[in-house]
Amino acid sequence: QVRLVESGGDSVQPGGSLRLSCQASGSANPTSSMAWSRQAPEKEREGVAGINIEGQTNYAASVQGRFTISRDNTQKTLYLQMNGLRPEDTAMYFCAADLRATAWASLLRVDRYAFWGQGTQVTVSS
Repeated sequence: QVRLVESGGDSVQPGGSLRLSCQASGSANPTSSMAWSRQAPEKEREGVAGINIEGQTNYAASVQGRFTISRDNTQKTLYLQMNGLRPEDTAMYFCAADLRATAWASLLRVDRYAFWGQGTQVTVSS
């Protein structure tokens, strides 16, 4: 079992930046694949960025070039640096993890991950 706790969500103006963190615990083995997903009101959850144990990353087209995912395997922490935030980035952001290996092409699939955090809210408005 893996427990995930997100932090870092806030309200910012368009063009601002935030850094989300996700602390993983509860598993003796390192999580193989980790990702950030988001869900806006009345919309389906969507994959935003993913990273596997090899360090390969994949991003949704809507955030490519603005968001950066990274992980610290020693600290079991996942990060999402978000720059150039837009109102359409407003959503609840969730950290996800799985113990299985995930190919680069599948990192954004929300059905790929067995473990999920409770989410942290990001609001972008002027």
